[in-house]
Amino acid sequence: MRYSTGTLSLRMKPPPKSTIRIAVVESDPLRFLGFRAIFSSEEDFRIRAATVPSILNSPDDDIILMTSSGGAAFHAAMSALKAVRPTIRIIVTGAGSSDEEILRAIAAGAKGYIAEGATPDEFKHAIQAVHGGSVWAPRRVLCTFIERATASPRRVLPQGEDKISEREREVLKLLVAGRSNKEIGDELGIEVRTVKAHVSQLMRKVGVPNRIALSVHAITHSLLSSRP
Repeated sequence: MRYSTGTLSLRMKPPPKSTIRIAVVESDPLRFLGFRAIFSSEEDFRIRAATVPSILNSPDDDIILMTSSGGAAFHAAMSALKAVRPTIRIIVTGAGSSDEEILRAIAAGAKGYIAEGATPDEFKHAIQAVHGGSVWAPRRVLCTFIERATASPRRVLPQGEDKISEREREVLKLLVAGRSNKEIGDELGIEVRTVKAHVSQLMRKVGVPNRIALSVHAITHSLLSSRP
């Protein structure tokens, strides 16, 4: 029996959008009001003013938007956040940051950078992209990051004790897809601490300092495909 799909149109209700909870770390109240105005038209965005201590005590935030001061205090705050919540998604914003400053923020674990003078749509797209597991930064900066992450000689792990196990490869595939440690653990049926151990072991094996560099290395060295 043949069915024709050309004579019947079904209007499916689109799936509801998940709420994105944004915590803004900003000392200038006028800047915060500006961010609130930008995001007010997005029904699935929830924005609040925050401090680093309040974020450490509130695990419900999805995105942290931080204005960069470029100083030691700013990087110390980022380090504190990443130390307590390693999977936290931080977007750095600022005016006139150099490529090196942006690279330093990404190497420290930021998931994105967006210039202070970006349009409202660019801010919204950055939030959505990072929430979806991507990295958001100027193309030239990402190119430089990839070049540096892959330039130094590293073992590609084909032989011996450093060969990637099948479990590690499963973890790596989900990591490259932007999954958090908890999401990886739930998917594979293992504990979060086991996921962390696998990620640490993978970083040691390929010689990279963080998860972003590990993802880049995995893609550029074809580590996601199974080997005999």
